Amino acid sequence: MTAPAPEKTAVSHAKGIAFILKKAVISALVALVLFSLMIGIRTEAGPTGQLIYWTRFPELASIVAAVFGGSIIVELLRQWWGPVGTVKVVPPSVQNALAVARRGIAPVLLTFTFLVPVIFYDQRYILDLGILVLTYVMLGWGLNVVVGLAGLLDLGYVAFYAVGAYSYALLATNFGLSFWICLPLAGILAALWGVMLGFPVLRLRGDYLAIVTLAFGEIIRLVIINWQSLTGGPNGVSGIPRPTLFGIPLTPGDDGLAAKLGIEFSPTHRIVFLFYLILALALLTNWVTIRLRRLPIGRAWEALREDEVACRALGINTTTTKLTAFATGAMFGGFAGAFFATRQGFISPESFTFQESALVLAIVVLGGMGSQLGVALAALTMIGGFELFRGLEQYRMLVFGIAMVVLMIWRPRGLIGHRAPTVYLQRSQAISSDLVKEGHG
Repeated sequence: MTAPAPEKTAVSHAKGIAFILKKAVISALVALVLFSLMIGIRTEAGPTGQLIYWTRFPELASIVAAVFGGSIIVELLRQWWGPVGTVKVVPPSVQNALAVARRGIAPVLLTFTFLVPVIFYDQRYILDLGILVLTYVMLGWGLNVVVGLAGLLDLGYVAFYAVGAYSYALLATNFGLSFWICLPLAGILAALWGVMLGFPVLRLRGDYLAIVTLAFGEIIRLVIINWQSLTGGPNGVSGIPRPTLFGIPLTPGDDGLAAKLGIEFSPTHRIVFLFYLILALALLTNWVTIRLRRLPIGRAWEALREDEVACRALGINTTTTKLTAFATGAMFGGFAGAFFATRQGFISPESFTFQESALVLAIVVLGGMGSQLGVALAALTMIGGFELFRGLEQYRMLVFGIAMVVLMIWRPRGLIGHRAPTVYLQRSQAISSDLVKEGHG
């Protein structure tokens, strides 16, 4: 095979550079048009009613320049990786490096998480942020059972979160039950509501399933708002008891944990305890999910996700499969809701809006449906990213939206897409070759 002529190579390179620059210029022009009114000019109503405006052209120019440079980088990377569908999309060396990094990131991340209260003991903000991230990690892993493993699009997952929170709050305040008794009860009640949701949607799929689950989440929220005699309505429930360590409160009194250990009391003790508590609940969620994936019910979820018709043809009871998926995911959401209630000490319907469901679903999709590690990384990135841009209120949601669009373009299956089945037919290739040799192929 003869090598291409130098003249043709130079011409192709010149055409490639021109194409890249053309796309970059078009992207920059689109960004200029879109962001001119959003960022370039800001308007506000003056004290006397007149319209006040001022320009922010340097910020606009910076964004347009970033889009121009980013478009060039994207095209160069696309040409280097090769088009999707070719035999060599990623070089083998890069594939090996990514595989090694993926195997090593989970132990490193888990070790760092265990050491967070030790490293940042005096930084209350970091500890509170870590608790918030772990709460969304647990919610993401719970929803991952429904969306990632069973393939059922659920837009009302916040309903189970609310059921768990209100179950613990009402049981603890009205009957004086401890957190450790209310925690399994909250999970069981949330699972029952998951089964109640599962029955009406047994014959639905896709967009119709999403609409019904969205309506279910709104129904739960409206019931909480209007049933004031039970839930307190918009005023919420206050005075929710804090958790104890085997009956020992984390208070400054003589019966507190610090006094029994003979150490000086610090309010940080309770924050550290809550951190390790939600970490234990999240790890329990992860362990149970991984174990279930290897059981027949987990393989039935994966079969349902891939093809419901084929799942029925194999004799799998799709009714039981869907109900167990909804119940399992709802149970973990109920656990997270109970922890949220005891951590806050106060809950109200404002904490359980559709935005929470959308955020948890975005964590599952961006992390990679079916991937436990991907969901954890997505929760860390999204919740930490929100806090990182907290000081930039004007650009916070803009940067967040751009990041999601870019990620969905380049990683449509999420950060760590993992939809491979748990069980493989290891002898399939050998059986096929034997059939071919015998003349059956």
